[in-house]
Amino acid sequence: MKSHIINVLCLECHHEMSFYPGLDRCPVCHGVWLDARYDYEAVARIWQNGIPGREYSLWRYLELLPVLDGERINSMGEGYTPLVRAGKIQHRLGHPSIFIKDERQSPTSSFKDRQAAVATTAMIQADIRECVLASTGNAAAAYAAYCARADVKLWIFLTSMVPAAKMREAALYGAEVVKVAGTYDQAKKVAADFAAHKGIHFDKGAKAIPGKESMKTVAFEIAEELARQLGHGEKWQAPDWYIQAVSGGIGPIGVQKGFEELYQMGLIDRVPKIGVIQVAGCSPMVRAFAAHKPTADPVVPETRITVLSTGDPGLGYKLLYQANQTYGGYMLSVTDDEAFDAMRSLAKTEGYSVEPATAVAFAGLDQLISQGIISPDETVVVNCSGHTFPVEKHIMDEENLLDVQLSQSREAAASVHVDGLGAALKRLDEQVTTIVVIDDNPMDSRLIRRLLQAKKPYRVFEANTAVEGLKLIRERLPDLVVSDLTMPEMDGFALLQELKQDPLTANIPVIIVSAKDLTIEDERRLAGQTSSIWLKGSFSTNDLVEHVVNTISGAEPVQISEPDERTKTKELIVPSQATAIDSGSTTSETKKVVLIEDNPVDAKLITRILQMKLPISIIPVSDGQNAIKVIKEEKPQLIALDLNIPDKSGFQILQELKKDKELDNTPVIVITSRNLTALEKERLISNDVRSVWQKGELDREQLIAHVESELQF
Repeated sequence: MKSHIINVLCLECHHEMSFYPGLDRCPVCHGVWLDARYDYEAVARIWQNGIPGREYSLWRYLELLPVLDGERINSMGEGYTPLVRAGKIQHRLGHPSIFIKDERQSPTSSFKDRQAAVATTAMIQADIRECVLASTGNAAAAYAAYCARADVKLWIFLTSMVPAAKMREAALYGAEVVKVAGTYDQAKKVAADFAAHKGIHFDKGAKAIPGKESMKTVAFEIAEELARQLGHGEKWQAPDWYIQAVSGGIGPIGVQKGFEELYQMGLIDRVPKIGVIQVAGCSPMVRAFAAHKPTADPVVPETRITVLSTGDPGLGYKLLYQANQTYGGYMLSVTDDEAFDAMRSLAKTEGYSVEPATAVAFAGLDQLISQGIISPDETVVVNCSGHTFPVEKHIMDEENLLDVQLSQSREAAASVHVDGLGAALKRLDEQVTTIVVIDDNPMDSRLIRRLLQAKKPYRVFEANTAVEGLKLIRERLPDLVVSDLTMPEMDGFALLQELKQDPLTANIPVIIVSAKDLTIEDERRLAGQTSSIWLKGSFSTNDLVEHVVNTISGAEPVQISEPDERTKTKELIVPSQATAIDSGSTTSETKKVVLIEDNPVDAKLITRILQMKLPISIIPVSDGQNAIKVIKEEKPQLIALDLNIPDKSGFQILQELKKDKELDNTPVIVITSRNLTALEKERLISNDVRSVWQKGELDREQLIAHVESELQF
């Protein structure tokens, strides 16, 4: 088999271009909505009598997929999922012909596996080794799994509303997960800018060729299987209706194109009507359809079903609206509660356990039939788009997730403010910077890590042998390596040689920090292999930190003069005890701070900032229920409080403290990402809050100074 792709059409300016792996924008207008075209006459001759004897996966339809090399595909057996008659739903609704396309049987239990399989295959054939994706949930898990299989490093941007289990699942596959405190459309904007800044491939979903083309295979499978089950003698048969819950629209857009291609080849007698179902809290397509508008206005999502929370469908709605005007169909919305009811009903009757996003389609089916929009003689197929398994917290903790704070106000959600986005990207750029420190002396490696993290929110990983460090480097592909030379098993010279021989690690800058007196032979071996060499005890730690920051940022490195022979020692300069204090350690002079913060990433960051400079013990509390109890038990000298605690707000905790005479005099500072109203600021003042700090604009030195003043060191 081979692909019969001929060319690609830009849907924005209608320019035609040749296809090649990695094509993702029009060279004329730079538009990204592209559509692949094939030699349909040739494929019709091959498919007219069916395609028996082929593997049962989406790759059985290779002739109509955008893949040039049929031998280099990335597959886990995705596709050809069951088409099952829904007997009990038929009986309940009084409709004789309803089928469920069970996409839960895909490798990661979602129809997004089709998109991930074709997209990663395109990446392999275009030699793309790193990718950025924005997702509302299921695509994240699918892409993470397929990128892991394809050895493609994946960055996934998810909104903070996505369930933690989905985030952990993506992280379990090894993806870098970035949590954006904003809407999906904001997350998509941040992801696109991050990809552009880093020069990384950005997956464009429904706009890209692989995404839409992969979804055609759902239509091909339905037409094949429906013909077999209904037994009318045809090799291909289309249903009258295809129904799917929609966010951005990639599923029905691709499915509709698949049916159009079968119709164009003369294999089916009609293109089905598309039933587009959205959740009422995020239904820009339905609103535009009801108003007979060819374009949809963006909305701010207000739904608990986060997988369907795309507020701006863009050209996706226009394509589905055009299909509706051509072939018929309907768009409607259902409430969260109606979806949850359908979810329970589907499990109790048909035995299908699905996520709420899938249940939206079945709630919509009920309305389409009860309102008479679907007539009794029409055959209906509903896409059971899937659900993902929960990854338990003890397997993959949220500390692996990166956090980007954006404004969540309704006004800011409509468009991303340039200054706020720039600041968020700058913070993210520092957060995703990875450094591996290798030293057989754990105290030295720990000290270097703390020095670096006191300066920047880098991710710093320690290894205490070169073998362990080499493994860590190959897993993480860091931005920088800081290594000792004299180590057991494998020394720093051998480590450098291993790194330079591997194309993936050859260009990672390496800074040597060592106590070894270098011989002329040593200097010869290191020549051209390192960014700089630092002799322990002969430099200022601040100079080293600045040099690391400059090396990573590409700025001009600091000039280090040759140390005087008399000053050379074999010890790092150790900072004061307050700087080197371990988390959780206490002394008679150590003062206590209770930190009430439900976000583990923020809790760790605040703890690190304060304990880096102050001899304090921080007692973290992640829920409001236990906050007062812990405060009473620990009797802290200071309370640091977030306002957005799930089970009890920060304002409620402040009121409880105010009512308790024993606790009323304990100073409280607020550290929050919340944009406070004037009324909320007055409430904080009335509760004697000493200071308020915005997470996105946190001045670390000022915070440390303020806490130091409150604790009266």
